[in-house]
Amino acid sequence: MNYNSFLVISRRALFVSCLAVLPGCRPRRGSGFPGYAFVANEEGQAVAAVDLTSFALARHIPLGTSPTAVVAHPGRGAVYVLSPLAGTIHEIDPSRLAVRRKLSVARSAVSMRLVNDGSALWALCVDPPRLARVSLERFQVGAYIPLPAPPVDFDLTQDGRLSAASYGTAGLVSFLDLQTGRARAPVRAGDNIGTVRFRSDGKHLLAADLGRRVVSILEAPAGRVITNLPVAVKPENFCVKADGGEVFITGEGMDAVVILDPYRTQAAETLLAGRAPAAMAISNSPQYLFVTNPPSGNVTIFDIDTRRAVAVVAVGAEPAYVTITPDDQYALILNRGSGNMAVIRIAAIIPGRARRAALFTTIPVGSKPVSAAVLGV
Repeated sequence: MNYNSFLVISRRALFVSCLAVLPGCRPRRGSGFPGYAFVANEEGQAVAAVDLTSFALARHIPLGTSPTAVVAHPGRGAVYVLSPLAGTIHEIDPSRLAVRRKLSVARSAVSMRLVNDGSALWALCVDPPRLARVSLERFQVGAYIPLPAPPVDFDLTQDGRLSAASYGTAGLVSFLDLQTGRARAPVRAGDNIGTVRFRSDGKHLLAADLGRRVVSILEAPAGRVITNLPVAVKPENFCVKADGGEVFITGEGMDAVVILDPYRTQAAETLLAGRAPAAMAISNSPQYLFVTNPPSGNVTIFDIDTRRAVAVVAVGAEPAYVTITPDDQYALILNRGSGNMAVIRIAAIIPGRARRAALFTTIPVGSKPVSAAVLGV
């Protein structure tokens, strides 16, 4: 063996030993998350409990109604599941993986939100139109606030004092004082108001006008329209950074994510994000934006700081929802078409020209999974 051959072999051996021994040379192994992902299967009329330590289906929890929304409550050790067409909320006991209690809040409902202090849920009801406060201690409705029309969406301020509701093609938004139980007179905010989200300080409300493709910014609670921001897409899906400093929007019209700055009240950037980008989620460390691409079965992953796409991952048929485990180890993607949950290990994402991130695993969860929440045990 000549010296040049020995040098080549030695360098190769050193490189291989680095990959095998040094933790800095490759992504660390995932340790799993000590808890469950609770997945709402709309067509299966059940919740799938997935063990995130073994990454296996632990149990299907039958509901007898079609769930669409799931909220985890770590403080109470409970999971709450909304079935809109039945107007019911189920409370699931994560230790038994079974339904603990069931409550009817209306003949039909749209969505629900947990207040920050964990004492109650607010449920947005369509028939009859009202906002219902559910005490989680007694698991009963403690108060109703009547609404002027069938609602589409709502949000709460972080201090739990104020709510806002939208009314679709009526073009209206109303602000509700949650302490007095009174609703202010609705104000016109556009042609077809869908998603509404408070700015993190609660002083402004962002209202998506689906008809005009603008995001209206309203003063809260007065309701005065401050400005209308045109966006390149129909503003259907919102995703807000944890610090509230940026809002990411996707929808029909362009294969892109629009980034809004809610404090400067301006559209900051538009990023190409795969085919027909839809639902999104953000990991905090590192700060990645995960964007589902339902028609192509992919997830596009952006580094929020650099605004660059760092990976595109094939996950399954019609990815429709994504959430991140509380420890930022895993992104969980629900594939509505293939009925499974895809798992991406975030530490395995390698930015660079290859733009690669291997799919960690996929887990069958049931028919038409549409929402999920993660709870540690």
